[in-house]
Amino acid sequence: MSEIAIEPGAVARPDLDKGLGVAGRLGMGAAILVTLAYVAWSVYSDAEAAGVGITAFLPFAMLFLALLIALGFEFVNGFHDTANAVATVIYTNSLPANVAVVWSGFFNFLGVLLSTGVVAFGIISLLPVELILQVGSNAGYAMVFSLLLAAIIWNLATWYFGIPSSSSHTLIGSIIGVGVANAMMHGRSGTAGVDWTKASDIGKALLLSPLVGFTLAMLLLLAMKVLVRNKALYEEPKPGVAPPMWIRGLLIFTCTGVSFAHGSNDGQKGMGLIMLILIGTVPTAYALNRAVPQAYVSEFHASSTAVAGILTARAPGDAAMETPVQARQAVTRYIAEKTYAPNVAPAMAVLVTDIDRQVQEYGSLAKIPAASVGNVRNDMYLAAEGAKRLTKEPGLAFADADKTALNEYRADLDKGTRFIPTWVKIAVAFALGLGTMIGWKRIVITVGEKIGKSHLTYAQGASAELVAMGTIFAADGFGLPVSTTHVLSSGVAGTMVANKAGLQMSTLRNLLMAWVLTLPVSILLAGGLYFVLSKVF
Repeated sequence: MSEIAIEPGAVARPDLDKGLGVAGRLGMGAAILVTLAYVAWSVYSDAEAAGVGITAFLPFAMLFLALLIALGFEFVNGFHDTANAVATVIYTNSLPANVAVVWSGFFNFLGVLLSTGVVAFGIISLLPVELILQVGSNAGYAMVFSLLLAAIIWNLATWYFGIPSSSSHTLIGSIIGVGVANAMMHGRSGTAGVDWTKASDIGKALLLSPLVGFTLAMLLLLAMKVLVRNKALYEEPKPGVAPPMWIRGLLIFTCTGVSFAHGSNDGQKGMGLIMLILIGTVPTAYALNRAVPQAYVSEFHASSTAVAGILTARAPGDAAMETPVQARQAVTRYIAEKTYAPNVAPAMAVLVTDIDRQVQEYGSLAKIPAASVGNVRNDMYLAAEGAKRLTKEPGLAFADADKTALNEYRADLDKGTRFIPTWVKIAVAFALGLGTMIGWKRIVITVGEKIGKSHLTYAQGASAELVAMGTIFAADGFGLPVSTTHVLSSGVAGTMVANKAGLQMSTLRNLLMAWVLTLPVSILLAGGLYFVLSKVF
């Protein structure tokens, strides 16, 4: 992919060369050092509080390296995706470029801090169950390093050529690549290494979001032309002249909203991967949520008893009672191979009862001994995944009340295993926010100058940003990752069509090429890296 050529004189470019200044660069450097020190101190403090002394250097060195790469992914994600929020305010003279990127960085930071975590764990559920259960092993480290490095490499490649590409798309492809490679390395079909149901849901979101962005932005601009008859809104902004106050306020509002939504959605991907790293390396501190309320134990016992009864009733009359070890193996096989057998429901009942026994025996998740934490967490993860799949088995025909009980049990399991410490949110927020403030120029130019044949107007900028903001917030609510880049770029293209401005086909060709190549390239990159790193580790 060659760098996109700009038509000379096509756009009166705003000042994009005014940087953060010496003070700003020093402040950014200091913030990076403080963030890294804060991460190291937080891990040390949590490990000490959980009664885990740092007695071996290598595991914690590997942990810090993995965290550094995960935060590096979010940093690259920040400067790769900055254009999605700031291109419109810059090219409509609503904000100077250096102010816009700092403004966007701050609201990316807030978006991460206030995110729900739903998207984070949706991403994790795509990974092969055997790797999640062994995330602290050599294979687990190979998995984390390969998918993060593959995502970073492709993001940097598309950024270098100034091509807006989806970080979400890249990470999903990397996860699929690891899953396929892992399955093939263990003698199974490559299709067995991925939760294709979840992958198809995410794929649909990634596929439909650009079409939604293009269509809605085009329709919104056409509606504005009918309802708001102000000719200046649909003409090229005069160089250096700010738009009318109300449209400027709207553009800044949409820039803020897209920045916040981007942080809320994209920041969660890094959080999910960091939690995997922490669970594998320091399970005593991070495998189970030690901060659940005291009432959790009794609530968990009630839901476990109900679900065990429901599942036992589905056991065949001649079914032999399995031991917890046999039950664990049967449920793991069911999740990995996605094939239901008559022994699965009774095996699940045994697993549910055994988890409840352990929780009741210790009286609190925080009191489970260090040697047992990882096993309890893995059992809870297996039970949650098994319960989710069983409710969708057509042959079991659960009554509505039984499905409700299974879903409530899953929710109780998630309270114990799906949590994100505050320091993880802060670290990811800093990485994404700081990344937003650098490296933005290449892709801002593409969005602002190279999609349409004319300068972006006030109305076009507002329409594209409003649609992008609404689409990302909606996806966040459903727990689905979407491409901020694809939504905004296609939204700008839609407004160009509505404005009869024409499109630069060379840019669209590059965008389409990146969109088509992202999945296969990231799959191959991550799969290849996983094969190599699994041998190295």
